[in-house]
Amino acid sequence: MKPTLVVMAAGMGSRFGGLKQAEPITEDGKGILDFSVYDAKKAGFGKVIFILREDMAEDFKQLIGNRIAKTIPVEYVMQSMEGVPSGRTKPFGTGHAILCCKDVVHEPFAIINADDYYGQNAFFEIGKHLSTAKKGEYAMTAYLLANTLSKNGTVSRGVCQIENGYLKQVCEYTKIASDCSYEDKILSKDTPVSMNLWGLTPDIFPFLEAEYKKFLQTANLLKDEFYIPLVISDAVHQGLASVKVYENKDKWYGITYREDLAEIKEAIGGYIQDGLYKGI
Repeated sequence: MKPTLVVMAAGMGSRFGGLKQAEPITEDGKGILDFSVYDAKKAGFGKVIFILREDMAEDFKQLIGNRIAKTIPVEYVMQSMEGVPSGRTKPFGTGHAILCCKDVVHEPFAIINADDYYGQNAFFEIGKHLSTAKKGEYAMTAYLLANTLSKNGTVSRGVCQIENGYLKQVCEYTKIASDCSYEDKILSKDTPVSMNLWGLTPDIFPFLEAEYKKFLQTANLLKDEFYIPLVISDAVHQGLASVKVYENKDKWYGITYREDLAEIKEAIGGYIQDGLYKGI
């Protein structure tokens, strides 16, 4: 059974200013998602599921989804705003987004952010892991902090604690600057961080649903986020799962700020010239 690629594409893109998932990075109009899906398909993934919001779904399909559906089977899942209190303008986060897939994903799957470029090596490692993964045998790709930062503003990163090749914990750090400074200290450039490339098995869904119910009962629903890395960390702590960490030294690219586009266009343009994306 081929693994499925689940793409979290419901982000608002507020700092970027618009539907950044659709922003073209090549002259013929292709975006980051075209290259991520190409890499995933090459690595053995058999289907793509896009998680969207209802208010952006039609634009997304016209600008991206219909084109990608010509190369691989595509399905859509809507991240509902049901239960979101008045005063909050977005859903409850990545954990809730993945939970919305519980009725359509029945095979091992990887999750990614729609506006991030992970590189071919990452998909091959996660795809190979998922091809033999049993219940609770999760995986993630960890990048070096210095390879994930933006020159155009601060970013949030999930800092990983790793022991004997397996994840112990992920801690969310916010407002990390391009020089690796965080609050009043400098983080090591080699600090392993999660960029939300996870390999999971379907047994995550019952646990995810139980944790989401706890979140709704205890969180400040106006501002708190239900993060998938924190749920996975809890599953590890409770002995329900293990997470094999694949440490990746490739450069990661993402669109946090509009000014990030120039670097991404140059990088992927170079990969195309080098022949990594023949026939895309």
